[in-house]
Amino acid sequence: MNNRLTIYILALAVFLIGTIEYIITGVIEMMAADLSVSTSEVGLMVTVFALSAAIIAPVLIALTLNMDRKKLLMTALGVFIASNGLMLLNLPYEAMLGVRVIQGASGGIATVVAMAVATRLVEKERRGNAIGIILMGLSSSLVLGVPAGTFFSEHFGWRALFIIVGGLSLVPLFIISAKVPAIKEKEAVTLRMQLSVLKDSRIVTALVITLLYVGGYATLFTYITPYLQAASSLSVTEISGVLFLAGVCSFMGSKLGGQLADSKGSKFTIITGLLLQAATLLLFALAGVHVIVLLLILMIFMLGTWSISPAQQLLLVTLVPRNPDMALSVNTSFIQFGFALGSGLGGYVISRTSVLHLNWAGLAAVAVALILAIRLFKTHKA
Repeated sequence: MNNRLTIYILALAVFLIGTIEYIITGVIEMMAADLSVSTSEVGLMVTVFALSAAIIAPVLIALTLNMDRKKLLMTALGVFIASNGLMLLNLPYEAMLGVRVIQGASGGIATVVAMAVATRLVEKERRGNAIGIILMGLSSSLVLGVPAGTFFSEHFGWRALFIIVGGLSLVPLFIISAKVPAIKEKEAVTLRMQLSVLKDSRIVTALVITLLYVGGYATLFTYITPYLQAASSLSVTEISGVLFLAGVCSFMGSKLGGQLADSKGSKFTIITGLLLQAATLLLFALAGVHVIVLLLILMIFMLGTWSISPAQQLLLVTLVPRNPDMALSVNTSFIQFGFALGSGLGGYVISRTSVLHLNWAGLAAVAVALILAIRLFKTHKA
């Protein structure tokens, strides 16, 4: 097996991790009924996963800088697989939150280290492409993992899904063991060095934009299944098809956003994406019972939201030309913070009002992100 195929195996591991992170959005009602808790409480499982990936994973990575990357990756994947096995047990809700913490920390470590390993398996000029393949695995979890998992759970139960994903994760674990060489970082990067990028106010503003636009997205999408059920007459099986289309749009949005960032610049792409995101969140309230209109708005929402990410990453690279990896590493944490913020905010809205009001909370977050982006680009050309 050549190195390129090995990189795709790493992407498979990240795909499975992403599926476990996002699958809650498709089975949230099933889990709530089975665990005898509210929908907002199940949404908290998305929050704790994201917070673990955003906080615990970077700290553990910094503390293990001298550890062989292959061993660290295999250890993280092993813990991730074991944590999925725990989902088969009849654990109380609080214990399952603890399992999600373990999944978030181990999955977050495995994702970041997979990118680092991928860059060591190719020539220097092909490192960007290697990282792109790993990220493709992550975005594909929305395109394939969530809708397929939702459909599977409808027929076999949500617990079986975690076991299947855990079992499939053994494939990349064994191949990594056999094909990836021992890898140690040549130049140590401490957590303090990573956080040093926060001294630049422009970077802080860019990271807050990431936090808010991802938060605005997650506020609605974490609870998209109950939202669509409340706003339409779609069945769970039909919603799994909708989630597939939404995932395709997210994949297309990422590709389109990268092309626009290269041709039109970060400013144009980010502002356009935020405007589309805000406009669609507003239009959700006007769609009413018109299912086709509702689904069209959802597709545009996904396109607009996911087009922002490539441009945001390019912006951070231009802001920190000497240490772009550090800026992108911190940005990854803020993406996870955004998922935590959105799922938590959405859960609060549902507990206080109605699932149909989620778009307004998301719109508030995106509107602030848009204002910050306009202010940022007044002082920085991109």
